[in-house]
Amino acid sequence: MNDPVEKNAWDALRRFTNARIALGRAGNSLPTAPLLAFNLSHAQARDAVHHPLDTDALHAQLRANGHTTLDVHSAAPDRQHYLRRPDLGRRLSDESRDALANKRVESPEVVFVIGDGLSAFAAAKQSVPLLQAVCPRLADWKIGPVVVARQARVALGDEIGELLGAQLVVMLIGERPGLSSPDSLGIYLTYAPKTGCSDAQRNCISNVRPEGLAYDAAAHKLHYLLTHARRLGLTGVGLKDDSDALLQATPPVAAVGANPSSS
Repeated sequence: MNDPVEKNAWDALRRFTNARIALGRAGNSLPTAPLLAFNLSHAQARDAVHHPLDTDALHAQLRANGHTTLDVHSAAPDRQHYLRRPDLGRRLSDESRDALANKRVESPEVVFVIGDGLSAFAAAKQSVPLLQAVCPRLADWKIGPVVVARQARVALGDEIGELLGAQLVVMLIGERPGLSSPDSLGIYLTYAPKTGCSDAQRNCISNVRPEGLAYDAAAHKLHYLLTHARRLGLTGVGLKDDSDALLQATPPVAAVGANPSSS
């Protein structure tokens, strides 16, 4: 019996990409295997959006790596409000705002915020290894507590950084999941964070995950941007990422501890 699947001439190129190319066809439709794989990816992307962040486990991992942590929640009371009202995810709940305002923290140079965003999978999986890769490069920096934020949008980091008196805030947040990347982490860097900052005042590093931008490469870019943001006193459109030119000259930095638009 002949194979009912008509092969695509580009089939040999599939090993170079996760993109859905050269799937072949059976009659006028996709073959069964690629169709089922598509449905699985779609289900994983939906799960990534709705899956809650395990904050207890994340706090435990961070503290095991020597970080002091704080826990906050946006003004979105639940996932339904978060998805329907993006504005609520960009500001703190009254309780969290009061808690940070009363928190006595010596003004840090940089504060890291881990937000669930549109993929709690990404925040839970990628944020700790990324911090393990970047923190050894920041030995001469005054780093504040790591803030874990639920129902968070990117701009939530501005209010957090402002309340903690941070010179820079780095938001590590789950990106909108794609059909081949349900666990991709985004990094948003803002100098002089305060409520009302625009996206033009930020720098973004995207697709941080082992299958995308590796932790060491992301840490290299982030360290470069942090260093020049502190020197120039700005982030956003005025701060260009020329870090790739330094890759050959930058020695590898060992990570500490165990390796383990969400706007």
